[in-house]
Amino acid sequence: QVLLEESGGGLVQAGGSLRLACTASARTSSNNGMAWFRQAPGKEREFVAGISWNGAITRYEDSVKGRFTILRDRASSTMYLQMNNLKPEDTAVYYCATARSAVAGVSATGYNYWGQGTQVTVSS
Repeated sequence: QVLLEESGGGLVQAGGSLRLACTASARTSSNNGMAWFRQAPGKEREFVAGISWNGAITRYEDSVKGRFTILRDRASSTMYLQMNNLKPEDTAVYYCATARSAVAGVSATGYNYWGQGTQVTVSS
């Protein structure tokens, strides 16, 4: 079983930056795609960004392209989400997840391990 732990959330003003981190407990996750999802109050969980097992392929939800960057360090089993130029609509609980395959799809059904989430709040 892979345990995931997120960190780095917090309160920031619009236009500011945050860096989220997700650390996996098992090295088996290094062969799987990983992703960040988010869920705002009253809304469904949505895909934010994903990265393939070797970091070669990344994909982003349209609203975060050019502002967010996903990275992973396989040696430390850690994935990051650098978030710049944050907007109030980015406010949500952010979850990291490990994919069932080597790539990261946009559907939550393609992920079998999830972290507990970290709150990101962007004030206007």
